[in-house]
Amino acid sequence: MFQSSHAQTHRGTVRKINEDAFLERPTQGIWVVADGMGGHAAGDVASQLVIDTILKKIEYLSPDQINTTVLVQSLKESNAILQQMSKTQFAGKVAGSTVVILWIKDENYHLLWVGDSRGYLLRHGVLQQVTKDHSQVNDMIDEGVILAEDAESHPLANVITRAVGVDTELNVDIKSDRLVLGDVFLLCSDGLNKEVSDKEIEKVLQPGNIIDAGMALMHASLVRNARDNVTCILVKNKNDVEHSIDGDNSDATIPLFI
Repeated sequence: MFQSSHAQTHRGTVRKINEDAFLERPTQGIWVVADGMGGHAAGDVASQLVIDTILKKIEYLSPDQINTTVLVQSLKESNAILQQMSKTQFAGKVAGSTVVILWIKDENYHLLWVGDSRGYLLRHGVLQQVTKDHSQVNDMIDEGVILAEDAESHPLANVITRAVGVDTELNVDIKSDRLVLGDVFLLCSDGLNKEVSDKEIEKVLQPGNIIDAGMALMHASLVRNARDNVTCILVKNKNDVEHSIDGDNSDATIPLFI
């Protein structure tokens, strides 16, 4: 199996700076999206620190040396550093970041996440959100207080319950499963799913051309005024034949939503 990927980020049309950061390490099977919180000089620092800490941890490891323990430890190290920075550099102001990591090895995928940055999987034309938001509204959905379709418009929609750098102890959720040929993964900050619905994302991803699809998703966010920073990474699980003919250069038409 071979994974091709396409990543992009944009500060959006409202925010003055981009507090998102991402990492692509296809030779090691690692992709990461981090979404900072805390404003300028805090959120952007936090997300980049998470990315840098992961990179430092895995940079010189072979694919066989990487595992979920290494990845979780990198997030816990980031958490400890950000806790200290909040006290010493930001005068008590919280510098935190959500994060979602995709790790692919052999015939398996692993998603690790903290917060509401999401990991999606398109399989056989059907999109599913694999990660589960660590957010106030998601807890309310689980408790039957509100309906899922009312979550985005709820006054507490932006309140997250877990992030790197916020609490002394960090709990990282992990979901692992088998890979299937043709699987397409989407990692994104919430700036994307605030503007583009899951149904729209599913439709955009159908042709399987991840470069065009990534550009279409970003375009859809921006024409809807992208109130937040937007970052997305698309990863496609292909076979060696598709790789040799560069299967992501199709002429499929990608729908754009305005």
